Amino acid sequence: MISRRSLLRGATGLAVAAPLSLAASRSASAAPGTAGASVPETLSASRGAVPSGVAIAPELPLTHLSVDGAASVRLRTENGWQPWRTPSVCPGGPDGRVVQPNMLIQADGVLDYEVRGEGVSVVEINTVDGPKRTVAAAQTRLPMNVPRQMCPQYLSRAAWGADESYRFNPDGTPKLDLKYFKVQTLTVHHSGEDVPVADPIAHIRGIYYNQAITQDFGDIGYQLLIDADGRVYEGAYSDPDAVPVFGPTPGPDGLPLAVNGAHVGGFNGGNVGICLLGNYMQAPPSAAALRSLKVVLARFAATAKLDPLATTEYVNPISGKKATLNTITTHQDWNRANPDAGATLCPGDKLYELLPGIRQDVAALAKKLPPITVPAGK
Repeated sequence: MISRRSLLRGATGLAVAAPLSLAASRSASAAPGTAGASVPETLSASRGAVPSGVAIAPELPLTHLSVDGAASVRLRTENGWQPWRTPSVCPGGPDGRVVQPNMLIQADGVLDYEVRGEGVSVVEINTVDGPKRTVAAAQTRLPMNVPRQMCPQYLSRAAWGADESYRFNPDGTPKLDLKYFKVQTLTVHHSGEDVPVADPIAHIRGIYYNQAITQDFGDIGYQLLIDADGRVYEGAYSDPDAVPVFGPTPGPDGLPLAVNGAHVGGFNGGNVGICLLGNYMQAPPSAAALRSLKVVLARFAATAKLDPLATTEYVNPISGKKATLNTITTHQDWNRANPDAGATLCPGDKLYELLPGIRQDVAALAKKLPPITVPAGK
């Protein structure tokens, strides 16, 4: 039996990191998660349906564009018009909903944009220039019991500046009825940007706004995210304590229960989503990102008593939908196992081809970790 605080070290092996600074071109009074910290409120302008083939000047300085229904999109910067890009189809979202493909584009420095397609809807987003708001200090005391090289740096929601108001309706009621399920599968994603992520914190706030507000998920869909430097970020809200992903009480078998996410359409219950920031169609993730991914997967496998080399007969505890696939899997594997999951190339060819080796490394690492039981009522 261990304390709830100790669960994080056993579940993920994460060391708390000093939060990343914002991009050099933007200012902040203090880094999120530090004493007296403040972060900029996210600004947005919903443009609604925009005309096809017409250059559109944004209503606010951009960090991101959220685009629904476009056949293609192009951007103009001070260097001129960039090539047309097609949407990266990644059909995530809450169970029980049909989610339309959405394209979140990094757009810092964009002067104009143009879309192709009818009925295209656009929301302009700025995650760095809004009025500052004070945030709660990030958790800073998480005991460690694994070698330093196995401890990825960790940023809680407070550390990256999650605006918790996104999870609530105007009348103060929660948008989501938090549900917790026994972990059956671990799913690897990539975020799929066309250009490298220069400011991970600002970008994660963009993903959060896009999924929680623009797409109306009520929260960020992934339980954890990992940047190119191997830093691990808390994703979906689980409960008030310092332990990410897991809920306040264990299941009947004593194993911890994971909060339900919104990262694979129709197949979220008991399915933990881990998203690597970046696009891995042409190049593999960094060594640091892969190292952190393996540690996180191994910690979850050990905690939930999963065999990283096994196949799982997955059953969605909400809908009853089924899929047979690897216990450590990827977003595109869900569609192969059950077409209801929607087609996608996520997490990219160059990451996908590494999965057999990743599973082997995770299996070896998970054997070194002790089983963990969450005390009842803690």
